[in-house]
Amino acid sequence: MSIYESILRPLLFALSRRDPEVAHGWALAALRILGKLPFIRSLCAMHYRVSDARLGHSAFGVDFPNPVGLAAGFDKNGDALKGLEALGFGFIELGTVTRHAQPGNPRPRMFRLVEDKALINRMGFNNEGADAVAARLKKLGKLSVPLGISIGKSKITPLEEAAEDYAYSFRALYPYGDYFAVNVSSPNTPGLRTLQAAEELDRILLRLTAEREKLRVELKAPSKSILVKIAPDLDFEAIDAVLKVCAARGAAGIIAVNTTTGREGVKDEEGLRLAEAGCDPAKAGGLSGKPLFQKALDIVRHVRERAPEFAIIAGGGIFTAEDALAMLGAGADLLQIYTGFIYRGPGVARQINRGLLRLIARRHSRGSGNLGPGSPRARG
Repeated sequence: MSIYESILRPLLFALSRRDPEVAHGWALAALRILGKLPFIRSLCAMHYRVSDARLGHSAFGVDFPNPVGLAAGFDKNGDALKGLEALGFGFIELGTVTRHAQPGNPRPRMFRLVEDKALINRMGFNNEGADAVAARLKKLGKLSVPLGISIGKSKITPLEEAAEDYAYSFRALYPYGDYFAVNVSSPNTPGLRTLQAAEELDRILLRLTAEREKLRVELKAPSKSILVKIAPDLDFEAIDAVLKVCAARGAAGIIAVNTTTGREGVKDEEGLRLAEAGCDPAKAGGLSGKPLFQKALDIVRHVRERAPEFAIIAGGGIFTAEDALAMLGAGADLLQIYTGFIYRGPGVARQINRGLLRLIARRHSRGSGNLGPGSPRARG
């Protein structure tokens, strides 16, 4: 067990028990400071990065040094990217960013279910808006690892105008992202998940691909890949409909999955009471972490079977190298963590990557060098 898990995490959790977003703010502040200290940042990178060609992978025209990325939601505005890149992640996804700046839902809006190694959040896409984030990224410059940008619909934008809302953010942020994630699956913006329906998603992707072609000509730059992030609460028939639209409109792949509105497998009754005290059931928030793992794994396997040509970024309850191996074996190309980062701390990417290398060595000794059908070695 790391120093973070044995000492720092219990202290942080105790000091921010009623509002975990306080600890989140402290973490972002520390990472912002780290980003401004090049020498210390270099030392951190030397410690946390795991450099090994066996972990590298290319997907949708982007090279990733390792498969373990940070999911959207941790750094919504690109405030701490320089600090985060020193922690050994293979890529970072910022956001979700909306066209209009918005404060999100009232606090408290993040809750821990410690017994379950889970979180419930109802953040509501709190962010500074696409123009402000674009200005920050322009000043920041290029990162040493790929940057994904998650875009979502502004709360004030009517659903019938969603495509234009997404297109505005896409255009504003286009020069700075290595790929773009279309978030139509958060449970915390009213009506957003209806945009996963085939007709609505088709309208959004059609608009984004048209905008991408315009930007390709204007900027004389390669096209940036678009992936769609789906909810774990879709049944397989609905997922198949999403895959059909994505294939027709040239999406590069799927991010599976977002948080769930379900509470299956949750044992932490105190954490659940805190999360849902005085809360309208429609605003109860999305569950992430360990209880989501099996559902995410099943969806990754289904997507790989139905859409072998798609890239898959898997997320949902990944804490260990064994979890990562299971997702890669189910067909994932890349992985994203968020809740695992909160519970395991700044060394989590290093721990998972080193664990994957041990698993590679173990399999090699048994006559197989692959991690699985979706692994970097098998598909890269």
